[in-house]
Amino acid sequence: MRLRAILILISVLVFVGFLGFQLELTLPGRPPNVNTTYTPFTQSPPREVGSYDVLGYSVSKQDAGKLLQTPAGQEALSPNNGAVKVTEELIDLGRDAFYQESFGNEVLFTDVVGILDGPINLGSIASSVLALKGQGTTNLQVPIDEDITVGNRTFKAGTVLNTGLDVPKGSLFPLGLITHVEKGTIKAGITCALCHATVSEKTGRILEGAINTDINLGPLIAMASNSAALFRQTDVKPNQIPPGEHTFINNKGETAKLPDTKTMENEVDAAILSWPPGNFVSNGDLKNNSAQIPTSYTHETFPYAWSGVASIGWFHGLTTLNNAVFGLNADPTTTADESEEILGIDKEVYLGAMLQNASSPKFRLPEGAKPSEFFDEVDPTPGNPGINSVIKMPEYPKGSLFMQNGLMANTPGLPVAAQLNGMSAFQNTLAPPPHQVADIDTLKRGAAIFQKANCAECHSGRYFTNHKIIPVKEVATQPKRAPASQKFALEFAPPDTYPPNTPVPLPPNPPVLSVPTDITPKEDIELAYALSDPDGGYKVQNLIGLYLSAPYLHDGGVAASGESIKPDENGRFIVAKPEELGMAGTLMRGIIPDAKASLRVLVDRDLRAVAVTANQANPDLQRSNVDGSGHEYWVDQKAGYSAQEQNDLIKFLLSIDDDPVVLPETSFQQVASF
Repeated sequence: MRLRAILILISVLVFVGFLGFQLELTLPGRPPNVNTTYTPFTQSPPREVGSYDVLGYSVSKQDAGKLLQTPAGQEALSPNNGAVKVTEELIDLGRDAFYQESFGNEVLFTDVVGILDGPINLGSIASSVLALKGQGTTNLQVPIDEDITVGNRTFKAGTVLNTGLDVPKGSLFPLGLITHVEKGTIKAGITCALCHATVSEKTGRILEGAINTDINLGPLIAMASNSAALFRQTDVKPNQIPPGEHTFINNKGETAKLPDTKTMENEVDAAILSWPPGNFVSNGDLKNNSAQIPTSYTHETFPYAWSGVASIGWFHGLTTLNNAVFGLNADPTTTADESEEILGIDKEVYLGAMLQNASSPKFRLPEGAKPSEFFDEVDPTPGNPGINSVIKMPEYPKGSLFMQNGLMANTPGLPVAAQLNGMSAFQNTLAPPPHQVADIDTLKRGAAIFQKANCAECHSGRYFTNHKIIPVKEVATQPKRAPASQKFALEFAPPDTYPPNTPVPLPPNPPVLSVPTDITPKEDIELAYALSDPDGGYKVQNLIGLYLSAPYLHDGGVAASGESIKPDENGRFIVAKPEELGMAGTLMRGIIPDAKASLRVLVDRDLRAVAVTANQANPDLQRSNVDGSGHEYWVDQKAGYSAQEQNDLIKFLLSIDDDPVVLPETSFQQVASF
């Protein structure tokens, strides 16, 4: 029966492929309806339909109604002034984009990186999905059929790989994996939902906005045939790899040799395999700075990104963050024009290293070719840099605080930033489902400890953030990632954009608007980009949905299994299974961290020390800069707190859901004065 089901699915793909000679078809990526998710059961943040966003300045529905009664107000809320009206249609467009829009990254992942060439491919994924027999999973397990050596690691035939791909109940496709059939060729790309939505193991329903904490991007990418094309996301520098046999024309017009293909592939694979599940290197600064995927519970939690670098423009920087995924992180070719200034790698070497072993012959660099000229010939988006569908911002090739590399992801046929702004509006409606963990008296005691321990000094307000950037020297967490955007910032120009009603492709000489930078304090912007302090800083994260987001800290190093710690005779927790502490003892071993235990490790210095030691003893975690250190704000015996007080605090933290039963009173006073 299983073989028959696989054959049926393959037949469907072949049929679709036949049709695809005339059409481009997309296989399902969006849930059939919202009732397959938990969203109908959540207390959504205010949808703010009828409000406006004017390049980061929010105008409520009530205030907008007054402004629209005058010509001056109508002009202020006009798209020509940069205003975006929040409508149900915009939110729905954003939801569609969240689940289905790849902005063309399937070309990079399929034709260049070769994501379908290895043992994890559409056939093996389809077989594993069908084996679920309609049940959902948070971790699609895919067997490997033959021995394979990737980087510094050998996977034996019969090995079952934990992919971390989520499959909703009744679905034939993993969340966030979008498949295009174009002229008979199957291409696979990714959407936001791959990392920013997950499935309940118990019900198979989708948790929109929650982290896919076990998505195992390392082996999923490393097993591709040309993962070397993603060297920018690692610490592998092509100009430091010994030359191979592939000749090319360099920037001086001379014949030279590119980095050895096999050596570079092995080095990049080893670096990518060091990423723990749930982590990804997003900065592209040639540092292997993996960081945990953040939640998409974004309402009133600006600025965005772990360092707070997405801080200006529409939706207070959220549109900038959404763009970074597709206009920068998911397409290394977008950095080629500034690779010399930012990364110290000549453009021809940069592109040549990406394309010399491309999966598709169409994108594979011929011997003796000049990489930039060849790329111009095969570029699927001629006239615009990079592979993905982007538009040049007015300052390109310079970047800005608004668009870090001077490019904005945009689908032709839709006006400027329509999908990015739609995703911002959609994400701002998301919240975790209710999570009742204790009686109200316990939660009140926990909230009191939250205040007494000065947690509310930073984690203040309804969404538990004061929106500030904290210097690395103060928060003391793993420091490598904080200054990752510094070199980009050194090349920034003043931020400009086009009005949101500007059509794409852009017309000749489109109007240009200045993007205000004063919605975020200058000192926070400079700290986020490590300009005022070379060590940089990290943004105060919100605490919404902690029960869904273990492990903790930006590197995900604070983790524990439910059995790793236990109470002693005095009720204080001690280590029971040290081998199940830290990232090293949980996700690196296929064990999902327990939120309650992981929070206890976060606030208890003795438990944390064991977790940090375990992480620091793991070579892969050291290469990917994960240790779980810092944030030393303790609520333990040495800080003067009883075991009961620690328990109450943890239960309070776990209760911060879509509509918290208890909120610390002083946190509102603090945020009001911000």
